[in-house]
Amino acid sequence: MNLQEHYSQLYTKSSKAILEGNSKVDNQINDASDSRFGITLLIRPNDEVKAKIQLFLNELRAIDSKQYYYPNSDIHITVMSIISCYEGFTLAKIKTEEYIEIIQKSLLDVDKIKIELKGITASPSAIMIQGFPTDESMNNLRNTLRENFKKSTLQQSIDSRYAIATAHSTVVRFQEKLENPEKLIAVTEKFRDCNFGEFTVTKLELVYNDWYQRESKTISLADFYL
Repeated sequence: MNLQEHYSQLYTKSSKAILEGNSKVDNQINDASDSRFGITLLIRPNDEVKAKIQLFLNELRAIDSKQYYYPNSDIHITVMSIISCYEGFTLAKIKTEEYIEIIQKSLLDVDKIKIELKGITASPSAIMIQGFPTDESMNNLRNTLRENFKKSTLQQSIDSRYAIATAHSTVVRFQEKLENPEKLIAVTEKFRDCNFGEFTVTKLELVYNDWYQRESKTISLADFYL
C-alpha cells in the first residue's frame, strides 16, 4: 500500500464530507454502559512527538471545545488489534499468557521499528495523525503475528474488519455536531503537512482496552522491549 496516497484520498473524501455537513457523531463515547472491549498490541509515540500533537489539538480545541480530544496518555498507534472490541468481552474468556507467548515468539527476528508522524488525515468522524514506518519492519511484524495467531487455536479477530496496513494515530473524535466545519478544516489544512517528529520504537504494549483506548479503562497485560 502507498500510505501517502491512501491518507491523501481519505483526507480529500472526508474533508469534503465534513464541509458539506456530513460528518458523523460518535454517540457511544460518553455511554457508561458501553461494554466493548478487546486486546491490542500497540505503540506509544515519545513525549516530544505527543507535545507537538497537543499543539495541534489546542488549535482545534480553540474553535470547537465540544469534541473528544485524546490526552497524551491515550495517544497510540495500533500494531495489531488481536481481539477487536466487542460487547461483553472480558479477560476471563482467554488465557493471557498464551497470547504473550505468541507475541514474544513473533518478535524474535524483529528489527528496530522507526515511525515518522507527518501530516493530518481524517474520516467523517475523526481526525488522525499520519504515520509512516521508515522501513518494512512493522509490516514484517504484522505478517508474522498474523501467521502465528492463525496457526493457533486462540480466540482472535485479526483482519476481521480490515487488514491493518497504516500507522496512523487517531487524536480527535466527533462527539457533538461540529460548530464550525470551515474553521476546523482550515486548521487541518494548516497542519496538513506538519512534521510531528520521528521516533524509534523501544517498547510495544499488549493491553486490554475499550474502544477508545482510555487509560482509565485499560489494563496493561505485558510490555515487550525491542
